[in-house]
Amino acid sequence: MYDFAVVGAGPAGSRFARRAAEAGHDVVAFERGEVGKPLACSGHVSRDLWTFTPEGAREELLQNEVYGARFHVGGPGSDAHPFYKREVVSNVVDRVGLDRLLADAAREAGADLREHHTVTGIEEHDDRVELAVKGPDGTAAVTAKMVAGCDGPTSRVRRSLDLPEPGELLHGVLAFDPEPDHGDRVDVHLTAPRFFAWRIPRGEAGVEYGLAAPPDEDRGTRALFDELTAGYDVDTEQFCSGAIPIGPPGRVTSHRALLIGDAAGQTKPFTGGGILYGMTSADHAVETVDPDDPATLADYESAWRDDLATEIRMGHWLRRAYSLPRVVQRAGLSLFSGEIGVHMDRPTSLFSTEQLRAMLSR
Repeated sequence: MYDFAVVGAGPAGSRFARRAAEAGHDVVAFERGEVGKPLACSGHVSRDLWTFTPEGAREELLQNEVYGARFHVGGPGSDAHPFYKREVVSNVVDRVGLDRLLADAAREAGADLREHHTVTGIEEHDDRVELAVKGPDGTAAVTAKMVAGCDGPTSRVRRSLDLPEPGELLHGVLAFDPEPDHGDRVDVHLTAPRFFAWRIPRGEAGVEYGLAAPPDEDRGTRALFDELTAGYDVDTEQFCSGAIPIGPPGRVTSHRALLIGDAAGQTKPFTGGGILYGMTSADHAVETVDPDDPATLADYESAWRDDLATEIRMGHWLRRAYSLPRVVQRAGLSLFSGEIGVHMDRPTSLFSTEQLRAMLSR
């Protein structure tokens, strides 16, 4: 019997598998396909990423450094409202490479991470969890003391165990222009209903274009995306799409199961990004959960919420600005644009001394 069975080997799952193995637990992890594929997530992250990766990861994965963003109320060609720092704000990384590197780190720590293995069934018992796992050689039964559902926004673990759903699922799409671009600003367009579209320069790797919106949007995210790229007069390739969970449910654990990352809705409501929140929550899980004591799952619920709940709540408030009338958006962007002192993962930093100092220096 394993201590933990991990379903999903994205950043949250691989981070949990690695840290749990390092803590001396017997860990098996399953990824239904090849780690990192298909791509369904942007590679724009804060510099805090490197605290979660092995030594040398930055040199291997970094594609570009970003110093700020240009916000647009309209599409390409509309007035830009710059927000920037004098130091690097964020990094653009090889997203597929990141997943593979984190999975390799989990293996090196001792986790048995198996690609091309799909969990088709989960049964929770008083003293164990039983999984049916379909692999290249057929279906096998796997038993563990606990299961960690790190299997994304439409988590099989969550649904099999009747855990509550995230508050909302957005539909995100992205694609790439291979033409190199070493610009140090991202472009954000407040043109997608209740969310936004983006353009991210990736150095020699080209440019990422993306957009997210509620799935009930009448015009459809693909049509909105085509408008974005037509406005930039570019042809893109490697089109990807996926769900983005917004708003964690009130409970992400059961008797012998816990959810981490997108499966738990641990994302930033104002950007949809979940890489750092998911790995942060994975660390909290390893530090609090004892696979022999289901009562410790309550400690995980408390730990990750104590760390991230205020940031997520503030993120919901920021997102409301995306739906304000355009005249109000323009006025607000004009008023606050300029040098900033905020952290892209921590919206509470809007009230920090660094942000106040930046505004007073304008």
